[in-house]
Amino acid sequence: MNKNNYALIMAGGIGSRFWPVSRTEFPKQFIDFFGTGKTLLQSTYDRFLRICPAENIFIVTNELYTSIIKEQIPGIQDNQILAEPIMRNTAPCIAYGSMKIAEINPNATIVVAPSDHTIANQDKFIAAIEKSLHAAANNDCLITLGIEPSRPDTGYGYIQYTDNELASDPELYKVKLFTEKPNLDLAKSFIQSGDFLWNAGIFIWSAKSINNAFEKHLPDMHEIFQHGQAFYNTPNEASFIANAYQQCTNISIDFAIMEKADNVYVLPAEFGWSDLGTWASIYEMAEKDYVGNAVIPAEKVIMFNSSNCMVNVPDGKLVILNGLHDYIVVESNNILMICPRSEEQSVKQVVADIKSKFGTKYI
Repeated sequence: MNKNNYALIMAGGIGSRFWPVSRTEFPKQFIDFFGTGKTLLQSTYDRFLRICPAENIFIVTNELYTSIIKEQIPGIQDNQILAEPIMRNTAPCIAYGSMKIAEINPNATIVVAPSDHTIANQDKFIAAIEKSLHAAANNDCLITLGIEPSRPDTGYGYIQYTDNELASDPELYKVKLFTEKPNLDLAKSFIQSGDFLWNAGIFIWSAKSINNAFEKHLPDMHEIFQHGQAFYNTPNEASFIANAYQQCTNISIDFAIMEKADNVYVLPAEFGWSDLGTWASIYEMAEKDYVGNAVIPAEKVIMFNSSNCMVNVPDGKLVILNGLHDYIVVESNNILMICPRSEEQSVKQVVADIKSKFGTKYI
C-alpha cells in the first residue's frame, strides 16, 4: 500500500432531501439506510482502507458531528477529524484538508470523496481510484471521475470531455466543460452526443497540484489557509480554523477550481455508483416487490392495491397503505411525510418552509 496515498472524506452536509429521516443533529451520512449494519460513512471509510493506511484517512465535517464520527469510526484520531465551525461548501474544506495533509507529507496524493455515495462494484472502484492516484502522482493535473450515464438524468451534473488524452495515460481525457443539472431535453442531448459523463464529485490530485490551483484561481482563499501552516496538526489548529472560516466565501470546488483550471482530466468509469441524493435514489437501489414497492423495513408494512411506492418507517411500526401509487411515505422523529415521487425534488423546499413556520424544532 502506497504511504503517499491519502483520502479526504467530506461528511459535513445535513442531507435535507432525506428529511425527515436525515435531520440536522443526525444527517444521512451517519444512517444505515439499507439495513446492512454499516452507515454510509462507515462504508465509505472501509472502501478507502483498501487504498491508503488508516492514519492517512481524514474526515472533514461540521464540528457538531465529531462525536458521532468517533462513535462510528472507532480508533480514529482527533487529528484526522477536520471540524468546520460553519458550512462554507466544498472549496474551503478541500483547501483546508489539502494544506493540512501537505504539512504532514508534501508528496501526498489525495482522493477527495463525499461520504454518502454507494458503490456496487468495490473492485472496479478501487481500480479506478488507484489508476487516478498513480496518474496524479506523476503529472501536474486535477482528475475527476466521470460515470458513464445510463439515462438522461436531470439530478446530476455533467462533464463533457475531448479526445485529448493525458500523455502518460490514454484512458484519461481532457475536460472541456462542466455543466450543472440540465433540463430533460438537454440531458437527452448530452446522452446522444456520447461525450458527456455524470459528475461523481470524486477528485484525485497531488497536494502540490491542488494547492497550486488554489493559489492561481482562488488566491484569497489560498492565502487564508496558507497562514495556518504553522498551526496545522498542532493544538492551535482549531482556533486558527475558527477564524479562517469566517473569512471564506461560500463556494464549491467545481466553481472555484475545476471550471477554471486548464489541467483537468476525467477518467470515464462504471462501478455501480449512486450519490444517494434523494429518496428516488434509495428507491432505485432498494429491493422491490412484484408491483414495484420498496419498503424499508418491511416487517409490519401491509400494502393493498398499491404500487411503485417508497416506504421508510420505524422498525416495528404497523403501516397499512391502500390505493397508493408512486408515492414516498416516510416517518421518522415523530414526523410523517407523504409525497408523490414525481415531486421529491421539492422536499428541500418543504424543509425550508417548515423551518420558516416552526423554527428548527423539526429540522
